[in-house]
Amino acid sequence: ISNGNAFFAIKDEDAILNCVLFGADSFYKPKIGDKVIVTGTPKYYIKGGKLNFNASNIKPFGEGDQYKRFIELKNRLEKEGLFDVEHKKAMPKKVDRIGVVTSETGAVIHDIINIISRRNSAQDIVLYPIKVQGIGAENEIAKGIEFFSQYDKVDAVIVARGGGSEEDLQNFNTEIVVRAVYNCKKFIISAVGHETDYTLCDYASDLRAPTPSAAAELLTKDRGDRKSALKLLMQNITASLQNKVLVNNLQLSNIFEKLNNTMQSYIDSKNAEIKTLESKLIKCNPNSILKLGFAKIALQGEIVDSVKSLKTGDVIDVYLSDGKIKAEVKEGE
Repeated sequence: ISNGNAFFAIKDEDAILNCVLFGADSFYKPKIGDKVIVTGTPKYYIKGGKLNFNASNIKPFGEGDQYKRFIELKNRLEKEGLFDVEHKKAMPKKVDRIGVVTSETGAVIHDIINIISRRNSAQDIVLYPIKVQGIGAENEIAKGIEFFSQYDKVDAVIVARGGGSEEDLQNFNTEIVVRAVYNCKKFIISAVGHETDYTLCDYASDLRAPTPSAAAELLTKDRGDRKSALKLLMQNITASLQNKVLVNNLQLSNIFEKLNNTMQSYIDSKNAEIKTLESKLIKCNPNSILKLGFAKIALQGEIVDSVKSLKTGDVIDVYLSDGKIKAEVKEGE
């Protein structure tokens, strides 16, 4: 949101459409992954050849399928123990060669090379080139991790990519990648996206680094520079604490989710009881009975429930659904 205007994208299984909503502060604010109904007008910019959508309203339409699948997969893998702290390996005391699973054309590998070369030129880097997004990227990522898991000439592995949207990071939220990370025999660091980005790959890794550059620093020692060594130690401690916080947050989110489900079930049950009582009350309502063609009879304000209570000549009040009439008793049977 910028200056009260929201710039966002909506997508389905086939396409993505960029949108703008002016005066967004007064509208519903969805979360990433939510299903929404967006009303507005398409806008085609001839000069740039771009199709945008000027939204005039946005309403919730349930939870997004992508987010639901993410939560279901996260919960299932967590129950299997793939994110448990006790399964995480300690960082090797000596790292002579680092395996890197990332794109060979992006800025990430150049940043890693520059940092390792500057801090410790004696360390080697082995790159397993992959595509980090798009169809089939998760298979390439998993194969790269499995390769280094069996490759005896590397001491640690970095799985990395630069920042991107939630959609761009989805390949690192797939089961095949998570299992490859969990089963990796080498110490493995996940450095996917920016510092605020979290993926299932982060949960399964031995250590999560906020950026690819930070991962490179964690695995290198700056010779002759004690300050850098101390800084590296602090980064390692901080990363370890962040990893524990990540696991604890995962457990808390599951607890809150269970509480919400329990509360919702209780509310749904009580709502059903209320509707049943409402139905009973409606059936017992005298006006409802009168609308079926029945009438209520009173003599001098007293309800008449028997022919024996009346005699010829009595003037009675007859109450119908829409009013009252007076009648005289001519005879009774």
